[in-house]
Amino acid sequence: MNNSVTNTARLLGAGLRALLVLTLVTGVIYPLVVTGIAQALFNNKANGSEIKADGKVVGSSLIGQSYNLPLKKGQETPDPDLKWFQGRPANGLGTNSVNTRYKLILSGATNLSADSKVLVKQVEDAKAAVVKDNSVPGFTVKASEVPADAVTSSGSGLDPDISPDYAELQAHRVAAKNGLSVSTVEKLVKDHTEGRTLGFMGDPRVNVLELNIAIEELAAKH
Repeated sequence: MNNSVTNTARLLGAGLRALLVLTLVTGVIYPLVVTGIAQALFNNKANGSEIKADGKVVGSSLIGQSYNLPLKKGQETPDPDLKWFQGRPANGLGTNSVNTRYKLILSGATNLSADSKVLVKQVEDAKAAVVKDNSVPGFTVKASEVPADAVTSSGSGLDPDISPDYAELQAHRVAAKNGLSVSTVEKLVKDHTEGRTLGFMGDPRVNVLELNIAIEELAAKH
């Protein structure tokens, strides 16, 4: 009987020591080492690819933002603030979802099929809005000139980038709203256009937040 109790106590003690050692190694030492390496070698990525303006964090280069006017009385969907470059539509998981317009609760696509009447209507409405919003005196947008990313959301609904074509289409409107020359705004678009990753993966893209920060800084000087 005493022998059995002794063996049990010895096993419990060994198990407890193993638990404490493994907790220290995997729960404290390993996370600290990995965090230290990440901070030293990949500081920006480890901290969420933050974008700063005037010394303050204003967003992440990985997550899109909305640029809308405050809601008016009785209005359910805000109007876009046309001073700024607009990102892709952010339909999230649909209008009945908890994730719409870049609210970071969930991410996902609309899951609507290509022949969905709802999707077709969304695309048609978005195209009409792009044509209307971006047609300014001396520059008229044609429906055939509207790129696909201007009227469709991404797979996550949180895409931070737009195509150079969509950015260039908005340049005339942004220039007019901010009192800037079109050529100046077009140069900013060109300067903020990133090429394909490693030269062959993905498509050229423009980060909307970074571009709008540049627009704000330039407009403040005029």
